[in-house]
Amino acid sequence: MATLSDVARRAGVSPATASRVINGSSKPVTDELRERVLAAVAELQYVPNAHAQLLARSHRSAVGVIVHDVSDPYFAEITRGLQRVATDQGRLLMICNSYRDPDRELEYVELLRGHQVAALILAGSGYHDEAFTRQLNEKLAAYEATGGRVAVIGRHEHSGDAVMPDNRTGGYLAGRELCGLGHRAIGVVAGPRILTTTTDRLAGLRQALAEQGRELPERRIRYAEFDRDGGAEATARLLDADPELTAIVALNDSMAIGALAALRARGLAVPQQISVVGFDDMPIARDVTPALTTVRLPLVDMGVRAMSLVLGAGAPEPRVEVLPAELVRRDTAGPAPRSSPATAASAPRARRGDAGP
Repeated sequence: MATLSDVARRAGVSPATASRVINGSSKPVTDELRERVLAAVAELQYVPNAHAQLLARSHRSAVGVIVHDVSDPYFAEITRGLQRVATDQGRLLMICNSYRDPDRELEYVELLRGHQVAALILAGSGYHDEAFTRQLNEKLAAYEATGGRVAVIGRHEHSGDAVMPDNRTGGYLAGRELCGLGHRAIGVVAGPRILTTTTDRLAGLRQALAEQGRELPERRIRYAEFDRDGGAEATARLLDADPELTAIVALNDSMAIGALAALRARGLAVPQQISVVGFDDMPIARDVTPALTTVRLPLVDMGVRAMSLVLGAGAPEPRVEVLPAELVRRDTAGPAPRSSPATAASAPRARRGDAGP
């Protein structure tokens, strides 16, 4: 692999001159020298060492992002927004998957600080974990003391710039919709208990039910991983424990798709026998059959706003931007059935050709 010294020798210039041409230095270089250096770069197929460039520059060009899992559609959409702004500003995006492991998040903060990223974004739910939160804030404070910028997406116990999806209102909208459709026996397929996202969405749902004189007992909540398989497994456990349920709220769309699969496997028609409401409005929500009624969050905009905060002008006080949630009605939520799903499933079905009622 060619080095900077090789390029300088081929062009007949000093390594310092070659570096100024390659790195776009503002110091003047004659057109003739520039052409010689660029010709040598092309001939030798020289590729600059990005890490060495980073250390040599006073301007930090990379932005570090820690997400729970970029393969999750929720984080994929947020990353689209982050990338849009980073690309427009000529920034390199360094994405780290924590897989919802708090210790790994702490390690990534240190790693990105070591790479001298210009800014750091935590794009995922906070944790109900005081020891972790204390360690995280200490590491972020040390990073900010070196001139780094920090923003978080979601509710974190961190004093700084934040983009907050209105999770509580979203849960409230889901609950109000189902109550308005006459549902009383509502179950919840929830994400991990430790996540603030789970807590906030449940709180909004409970508020909506309480306003209608209804409760959400713990026996009607099942916690699982925030993915399709977690949703299917939690739905099966819910139905085994309470076959009288007429509606299920899944706290993200991936879990809702798993719930639909579990209901289909049991021969339960959606929404005729049981309704399902998701959360986030991922692109696949409109393509499943039946199309998913869900709570929409502006996921791409969340990424755009977070990146704009860390790359824009600073502010003397922390800025918190709350992005709204809205209900999207499609085909998986309908009126509560007159009989429970368990009763309907056990009733004899009319044979083809039998007279209807």
